[in-house]
Amino acid sequence: MDSTSFDSARIAAGYAKRPWIHRSAIERAIRDCGITGTFRSGLDVGCGAGLSTKALRLICERVTGTDISEAMIQVCRTLYPNASYHFYAAKAEETAVPESLYDIVTAAGVVNWVDRGRFLRRMSDVMQKGGLLLIYDFWITDRTADETSDKEGGRRYTDWYRNEYLRRFPKPKRSENVWTQADTKGYFHIERQVTYETAYPFSLKEFIDFMMIQSNVNEAVENGRTGVKEARAWMRSTLAPIFGTDTVSMVFEGYNWYLRKI
Repeated sequence: MDSTSFDSARIAAGYAKRPWIHRSAIERAIRDCGITGTFRSGLDVGCGAGLSTKALRLICERVTGTDISEAMIQVCRTLYPNASYHFYAAKAEETAVPESLYDIVTAAGVVNWVDRGRFLRRMSDVMQKGGLLLIYDFWITDRTADETSDKEGGRRYTDWYRNEYLRRFPKPKRSENVWTQADTKGYFHIERQVTYETAYPFSLKEFIDFMMIQSNVNEAVENGRTGVKEARAWMRSTLAPIFGTDTVSMVFEGYNWYLRKI
């Protein structure tokens, strides 16, 4: 991963307050893979502000989190000072090979930004034979979970997302392909790939905070097309009629890929 787009104090602080949907991905993995105990050690690649590392810790005695962003790592060290956590800055493709190889590796929201061949080779290098590589991601959609009780509000949000938000903040280019067995270069066996939906409730302020750290908005800010205050004010004015004084449950889509080290 070569981009340092997320290496800023503003974004790192915002990432620490993201919805903890990572827990749902781990709980799904427990069910899908029949995990009954805890792993000795785990690695979380592209850990961001540590929410995905915190989720991995649910099934590991100790965890290591890595991220390309020094700002993210500093936030992690502040939030998770316990000795069972260790963090350091590194590209995913340049993860350090530990003396004792990892039993499980998670990569949340990472694979769209890495060199796939180099990433898989390095993950194979740092893992025990038979270890589990869990690749997962989730993203906000243009739908609310409240449509059955508030169809008009749901339609307004869909229209805002498609016709206002994405026009103002287009998605940056990235790899969106689904991996096949041929893509694993003989390092891993793909056991299963699942997709799912989940919902998360937001107040207006919480949702604006979340949307302000989306890659769409980060790219626009970094390239000078908008300012942070300007973007936040625009969201507040356009979203207020949708939220009012209520919370709104937003639908997220996601996937879990389970790969076994050969």
